[in-house]
Amino acid sequence: MQLNRDDALARAIKLATAGRRAILGVTGAPAAGKSTYAEQLTAELTGLGHAVALVPMDGYHLAQSALEELGLAAVKGAPQTFDGYGFVALLERLRKSAEETIWAPRFDRELEDSIAASIPVAPEVSLVITEGNYLLLDSMPWATARSLLDEVWYVEVPDDLRLERLEARHRRYGRSAEEAHERTYGSDEANARLIAATRAAADAVIQLA
Repeated sequence: MQLNRDDALARAIKLATAGRRAILGVTGAPAAGKSTYAEQLTAELTGLGHAVALVPMDGYHLAQSALEELGLAAVKGAPQTFDGYGFVALLERLRKSAEETIWAPRFDRELEDSIAASIPVAPEVSLVITEGNYLLLDSMPWATARSLLDEVWYVEVPDDLRLERLEARHRRYGRSAEEAHERTYGSDEANARLIAATRAAADAVIQLA
């Protein structure tokens, strides 16, 4: 199903007013715009008076020191570089413990590391939006995560724009031109192909300009 932004907003409002806490996933390849879109959707819903929290999956990146110790620093962003079971445990708490404030971690791009207990999800929150690369992956533990989400939307932009954005992002956070290009067309592109293979499992697809 293809959704434009207006239809997506209406669908999100329906989730936020379902009478119980709902969890909406937003996924897509690196630099497709999922983080920005999730932030914009959260702001729109909040502006309309809905209690919404944004909890990105990126908070479950393994620490940089752990990645280096495990020899995974060069493929940071691949499925094995996340604490997937920790993310699943958070989703279970969000689903089952709506009467308490739950604290989630966030990822700091400046530090290239996660910071624990940074995002509060208050009891009154009726819709949690989570965004991340592997919400539709059918291997464990990601398949369990999918079962805890009410819907998952796949966002996409033309590949040339996505790759341009991704390379620029790597440069912005301190990588050399050569390093940025290698990362963009190397491990990041391998991850993008893995994510693209999950597109058909999405409840809706949103094409971003």
